[in-house]
Amino acid sequence: YKVGMVWPLEPEGLKAFAADCEELLFAEEKRALVEEQAKSVLYAETRRPRIVGKFKVDGTALLPSDRPLEAAVVAEAIANRLQSANLLDVDTEARYGGIRNRLNRNLPSLDQGIARSPYFCSGCPHNTSTKVPVGSFALGGIGCHGMAVLMDRETKSISQMGGEGVTWIGLAPFTKTKHIYQNLGDGTYNHSGSLAIRAAVQSGASLTYKILYNDAVAMTGGQPVEGNMSVGQIAQQVISEGVIRVAIVSDQPDKFRGAPDVPPEVTVHDRLDLDSVQKDLRAVEGTSVIIYEQTCAAEKRRRRKRNEFPDPPKRVFINPLVCEGCGDCSVKANCVSIHPLETEFGRKRIIDQSSCNKDYSCVEGFCPSFVTVHGGSLKRGGITDIPDGLIEKLADPILPRVDKDWSVLIAGVGGTGVVTIGAVLGMAAHVEGKGSAVFDMTGVSQKNGAVYSHLKIIMDPEAMSSADVGLGEADLLLGCDLVASVAPVSVRTIEPGKTRVVVNETLTPTPQFQTEPNMNLDGGLLLRGLEEHAGREQMNAVAATKIALALTGDTIGANTFMIGYALQLGALPLSVAAIERAIELNGVAVPFNLRAFRLGRLAAAKPQDLSNLLPIDGEPVMEGLDNRIQQRVAFLSAYQNVQYAAQYQDLLDRVREAERRLDGDFDGLSDAVTKYAFKLMAYKDEYEVARLFTDGQFTEKLEETFDGDYRLQFHLAPPLFARRDPKTGLPRKSKFGSWMFSIFKFLARLKGLRGTRFDLFGWTTERRLERQLRDQYLSDIKRLCEELSVENYASILELAKVPEEIRGFGHVKAEAIETAEQTRIAILRKIETIKRQDRAA
Repeated sequence: YKVGMVWPLEPEGLKAFAADCEELLFAEEKRALVEEQAKSVLYAETRRPRIVGKFKVDGTALLPSDRPLEAAVVAEAIANRLQSANLLDVDTEARYGGIRNRLNRNLPSLDQGIARSPYFCSGCPHNTSTKVPVGSFALGGIGCHGMAVLMDRETKSISQMGGEGVTWIGLAPFTKTKHIYQNLGDGTYNHSGSLAIRAAVQSGASLTYKILYNDAVAMTGGQPVEGNMSVGQIAQQVISEGVIRVAIVSDQPDKFRGAPDVPPEVTVHDRLDLDSVQKDLRAVEGTSVIIYEQTCAAEKRRRRKRNEFPDPPKRVFINPLVCEGCGDCSVKANCVSIHPLETEFGRKRIIDQSSCNKDYSCVEGFCPSFVTVHGGSLKRGGITDIPDGLIEKLADPILPRVDKDWSVLIAGVGGTGVVTIGAVLGMAAHVEGKGSAVFDMTGVSQKNGAVYSHLKIIMDPEAMSSADVGLGEADLLLGCDLVASVAPVSVRTIEPGKTRVVVNETLTPTPQFQTEPNMNLDGGLLLRGLEEHAGREQMNAVAATKIALALTGDTIGANTFMIGYALQLGALPLSVAAIERAIELNGVAVPFNLRAFRLGRLAAAKPQDLSNLLPIDGEPVMEGLDNRIQQRVAFLSAYQNVQYAAQYQDLLDRVREAERRLDGDFDGLSDAVTKYAFKLMAYKDEYEVARLFTDGQFTEKLEETFDGDYRLQFHLAPPLFARRDPKTGLPRKSKFGSWMFSIFKFLARLKGLRGTRFDLFGWTTERRLERQLRDQYLSDIKRLCEELSVENYASILELAKVPEEIRGFGHVKAEAIETAEQTRIAILRKIETIKRQDRAA
C-alpha cells in the first residue's frame, strides 16, 4: 500500500487495505509519521491488526530512524516479520540469507582520513568576511556563511533565522566575555534578521553584527534578495533602530564614499582593514554593525557567463620557483582555487585558472611569487578537432547484459556537473526507449562537498524501481572524484567481484589543504584500497582531470570524459548515439562536451593514441640521488658561483661517506641533506628573486598559460621600502608595473655582492638570519657526521629534516624559524642523551 500523502493520512483506503491483514509493516524514512497516524485510525476499529515499523511488537528496534532506508534493510525487516509468523520458507530463507550476510559485512575504511567536506566557493566573500580577530569569537547563522562553524574560524553554533544574536542577549549577563560577533546574511536580514538587531539594541548587549551583503540568496541557488535593499538603505535602517556605530567594508570601497544613500556617520573601509575595523568595534559598548559588501562568487561566475557582470581582464599567476609553499596565500584567501604543485624542489602553489573566480585576495599572501596578468586571455589548452579517423575507427562498446535494471552510483564534487551527468544518462536511456530513475544526494555539496547521483537504467520503461543504489547494489561506481569514491557512501554500494569501478585517479585537493598545507595527497593509497575491495578485475582508473585540462582546456570536461571512458569499457548499457543525443538535448556547451565524451572513449579503446595527443610534461622528474645532487649543484652555481656550489657538494660527500661507514643500507640522511642543505643555501633574497623572474623560465610558463597582449603587475613588499600597517606594524605589499623587469635584471647581475660588505640588503635582520641558519645547518651536519651511528641515526635524520618547516618570506618565515629552532634544540638534546647513554654502556 503506497501512501500518496503522508499528512493527513487518508483513512478509508487504509482501512480497506488493512481489513484482511493480521500485521502491517510500515517502511518510512526518518520518524514514524504515517505509522502513528495509522494506529489512531485502525486501533479505533473492532479488528485491530498488529502494527510494526520503527519497532517490533515487543518494542525492540526494527527499522532505523537515524539513517536513510535502503532496499536491503527493508528486505531484512520483511524477512524478520515473515520468520516470526512462520511464513519464511526454505527458498525465501535462502534469498534473504545473502542480504543478511551483506548487512553484517564489515565495510573497509578506504578514505585514509581525507574527506570531501563542503566549503566556501573559490573567491567567496565569506573566505574573508567570516574571519574574526585573535581572541574573539562569532556566532553562526543560516546561509552559506554557516559553514564557518565547520572551519577553524572561532565560530560557534547556529541560530534559526531571526534569532541571530538573541542567544547572546541571554548569555551576556552570565559570562566574563564582553563582546561577540554575529554573522547575518543579507537575505536573512531582510527576512527577519532586522528584528534580532532591534532586540539586541533594546537589550543593551555588546555585540557586532556582520551583515554579509552578497547580493544573492546563494545557498539555495542564487535567487535575488527580497526587498533588494541597498547597502546605504540597510545602514540607514540599523541607525534608525539605535545601533551605535556602523561601518561598511568592501572590496570596492570607493563606490560607497560620498554615496547619497550612505549616512555621513557611517565609515567606509577596504576589506584589507576588516581586522582593524572589527577590533575597533569590539571596544564599543552596545550594538554595532559591519556591513561587509562583496558579490557572491558563484553569482559572479553565472552572471559573467551571461555578460551581466564585469569580467575584469586580470588573473593571478604564481612563479613556482619563487614560491616557498608556506601557505600564507591560503591563510589570506582560504580559497579552493589555490592548489598544490609538486616539484623537484618541494610542494609549491598554483592557481587553478579553471575554477578561479577572480577574488584576488590570495595576492595578499606575504610572498613575491604572485603577479597579476592584465589583458590577454587564458590559453585554451586542448584540440579543436580530434584527428580524422581516431574516433570513427573505434569499435562500438560491448554493452553489458541486463535483465531488469542497471544500478549506477556517480560520485563527484559539487558544482562540477555530477547531477547533470545523471540527468544526461537518464535522458540517454529515454532516447533508447528504456526507463530511468534518478536520486541525487547533494546537501551543501554545491559548495565543494561530495555529491552523489543514484541512477537506475531500467530495461522496461513501464517497470518501477527505487532509484536508491543501496548496500552492494551498484553495477557501476562511476567515480568522477577519487575522494568521494572512497567515502563510506560509495564503498557501501560496492559488491566485491560484481561492481565495476571506473574512477578518476587525479586527486583534486580537498578544502583541508587550505589549513593543512602538508597533508598527504597520495591518491595511490586510495586507489589501492578501492582495488583491494572491489577486485583487480573490476577496477579501471584514468587521469581524467589531467587529460581534460590538457585536451579540452578546462577541468570541467573531466566528468563527461568519464562517461565516454566507462561506456567504451562496457560498463553502461547505453549506445554511443543515445548518449551523444542526450548531450545535444542538454544544450550546454555541446561541442565541448561531445569532444570530452569522445576523448573518454578513445582513452579506453586506444590509450596510446590518446597519450600521443597529450603535451609533454614540462619539468622532468629527477631519478636517483646522484642526479638530484648534480641538479642542485648546477642551480647553486647559477645562484652564486662554482665555489659556493662546491661547498654543497663537499657536504654531501661527507654525509654519504658517513653513511657508508655504517653497517647496513642507509641513504635517508643523504637524501634529506640533499634537499635541505640546498634549501638553506639557496635562500631567496632580492638577488635570487630577481634572477628567478628573469632567467627565462618564468616567461616561458606565462606564455604556456596566456595568449594575446598582456602586461604584468608585481605585488611586492621590499624589506627596505615596504609600507607598514599602522595597526599591526607588519609590512604591506605594493603594486609595481612591468618596469620591474628592468630592476630585476639589474639586481640579478648584482648577485656577486651577496654576503659582502657591499650587500645593501644583506644588513637586514631577515638576511642575517638566513645566513645564520645556513651556516648553523652546515656546521651541525658536518659535526654530526663524525658522530653518526646506528643508534643516533634516526635522530640525526630528524634534525636534517627540520628545515622542511622553514618557509615563506618576512614575518611568515620568522615565525617558522622560531618554531624550527625549538624543534632543533629538542632534537640536539635527544642526540646528546643518546651519546651519554653510549658512553655509560
